[in-house]
Amino acid sequence: MKRLTLVILVLTAILASTPTLAQSYKIDTSHSALDFSIRHLVSKTTGTFGAFSGTIMYDANHPEKSQFLGTIDVSSIDTQNSRRDGHLQSGDFFDVATYPTITFASTQVEKTDDGRLQVTGDLAMHGVTKSVMIPVEILGTGTHPMSGKKQIGLAGELTIKASDFGINSWENFVAILGDEIDIRILVEANAG
Repeated sequence: MKRLTLVILVLTAILASTPTLAQSYKIDTSHSALDFSIRHLVSKTTGTFGAFSGTIMYDANHPEKSQFLGTIDVSSIDTQNSRRDGHLQSGDFFDVATYPTITFASTQVEKTDDGRLQVTGDLAMHGVTKSVMIPVEILGTGTHPMSGKKQIGLAGELTIKASDFGINSWENFVAILGDEIDIRILVEANAG
């Protein structure tokens, strides 16, 4: 009996000291959101992208080894105005026929003193790729009570300039639209 207890204690110590491996997660789009806002005259207009996908490889013990990948279907833009959505999809703005997707691929992840992550990566939109930094908060990790799968929740915000990505027709609408686009990312992702 003492021998069995000793074996159990040794195994427990070994398992407890084994580093946690990075976990791969797939974005659950039904519980995630990708919203934006842009200055319009004296206020702001908001919108969302309804079709997007992505994967997260998160290593809690070594966040710098984590990876973030995402793709947005630009034709899924929704500003609650179909006429405006059509115009945004046209050659005047996103030119969906030529550039149907927006992609992001992380190149560096750093943990900050407050426990957040600074995710730097390549944002490709409208034929232009720029390095951007997204402050990301890990909202939580856990196990889904129904599926039993591991989950992670994230939130991030960034501001980009449309003109930096070659969407220069904004200049024709400078009195109406701002150049800066505020983006808010809310993600729930599941292992598997």
